[in-house]
Amino acid sequence: MAANPQESDLTTSELVEVRRSNVHGLGVFAAKRISKGTRIIEYVGERVSHDEADRRYEEKDANDSHTFLFIVDSKTVIDAGVDGNDARFFNHSCDPNCESTVEKRRVYIEALRDIDAGAELTYDYQIQREDDDPDNIDEVFACRCGFPQCRGTMLWPTERKPKRSKPKKKAKTASAKRGKTAAKTATGKKTKTAARKTATTAANKKRAAPQKNSKKKTKRGGRSR
Repeated sequence: MAANPQESDLTTSELVEVRRSNVHGLGVFAAKRISKGTRIIEYVGERVSHDEADRRYEEKDANDSHTFLFIVDSKTVIDAGVDGNDARFFNHSCDPNCESTVEKRRVYIEALRDIDAGAELTYDYQIQREDDDPDNIDEVFACRCGFPQCRGTMLWPTERKPKRSKPKKKAKTASAKRGKTAAKTATGKKTKTAARKTATTAANKKRAAPQKNSKKKTKRGGRSR
C-alpha cells in the first residue's frame, strides 16, 4: 500500500475525529475523504513487556471486553491506556475499512479502501485466544459491527479449540476395597487424619488467596512489514 507522504509524525491526524459511535462507546470517524492506502494514524502508548501488561490487567473484570493493549512483537505490547492517542478509539469490525500494520516495531492504521467523510473507521482487532479462556469468552468479546456476515466475535481464530475431556477414573473393585480396609492400622488412621488436616489447611489458603483473571487480551497487527 502507498504510505502517507507526511508520516514522520502520525501521533495526531487531521483525517480523523473522535465522537460517539453506534458500534460501541467512542469511535473514530473520517474528518474528510480518505483515499485507499492512506496511512492514517499511528497507534501509540506506553511500551511494556507482556509480563508487565499481564500484571497491570490481572485484576481486570473478566466480563470487560475493553482493551487498549496492542501486540507489537513477542517482547513488546503497547498500552494505549497510558499516553495513548485517538487511535485507541478505533472500533472493531468484521468488514473493516482499515487495517493495522506493524512496521519497524511501530503500529499504524491504514485505509483498505476509499472512505467517505463522516464514515466510521474500523479494523479487525483479531484479539488472541488463550487456552484458559472461560466458557463465555465469545459472549464477552461479542462483535456488534452489524455486518450481515459478522462472525460474532472479536477473537481470533474465529473458533475456539475443543477442550480435551479428562480420562475417566477406573472404578475400584470389591477386592481392592477389601484389601484397603484390611490394611488399615492404628498408625494408618493417624496418618490419614494428619493428611486430611493438611489438605483442609491447603484448601483454606487457596480460598483465601485472591482469584486472578486469565491473561490480558490484546489486539494484533493485521500485517507485518
